[in-house]
Amino acid sequence: MSANAARPARELLLKEYRGVLSTHSKSMPGFPFGSVVPYCLDAEGRPLILISRIAQHTHNLQKDPKCSLLVGERGAEDVQAVGRLTMLAEAEKLGDSAAIAAAAERYYRYFPESSQYHSAHDFDFWVLKPVRNRYIGGFGAIHWVDQVSLANPFAGKVEISMVEHMNSDHANAIEHYVELSGLPKTAPAKLVGIDSEGMHLRIGDGIHWLAFPEPCNTSTQVREALVLLAHAQEWPTVEQAKG
Repeated sequence: MSANAARPARELLLKEYRGVLSTHSKSMPGFPFGSVVPYCLDAEGRPLILISRIAQHTHNLQKDPKCSLLVGERGAEDVQAVGRLTMLAEAEKLGDSAAIAAAAERYYRYFPESSQYHSAHDFDFWVLKPVRNRYIGGFGAIHWVDQVSLANPFAGKVEISMVEHMNSDHANAIEHYVELSGLPKTAPAKLVGIDSEGMHLRIGDGIHWLAFPEPCNTSTQVREALVLLAHAQEWPTVEQAKG
């Protein structure tokens, strides 16, 4: 096991927003069943998914909640030379109304087109509760990692307030982040989430995570990081931020 692999494994989980969910087949016992699902991370840093009650993977999870989520770097020409993470997890359907409301508020910021699924097509929120993780950071960099998830200190009202403030009052700064980082400028960017290690931007139909120069654990530190980036001419490193 390697503690040093936890951060790159978590960063991969933070920035990809899609993965292959493998469940135990109910109709074909003994066989794994893989399906692609979008996800965002909940307040505890665990994958949050929205899936249909009639989907095969939902039937499988209802019978056996043990599953895995495979996440790999998108657009890689050589998939064996880049990072990928297999999260072994126990899936749990959210049933508490407060938990469902919090999940919906968060998930719909990331995937606004899914806001009609929940009621119109009998979709439910499920959280994948990590048990163990297998991270491969390229050739020979193979690790078992017990703890990848990191709780978001801003999840809830604080994050919502920061997101709304940036989108309404600092659209120019957000566009500067896009240009600074080299993200595609196919549509106006919107901030959809903030965690201790970075920010999540939605550009058209795509979602992208940009890492802060260094971790932020308070709202003041987030504000300082956003101001720093708004005036930067290049995306600063941790050393530049500290200097």
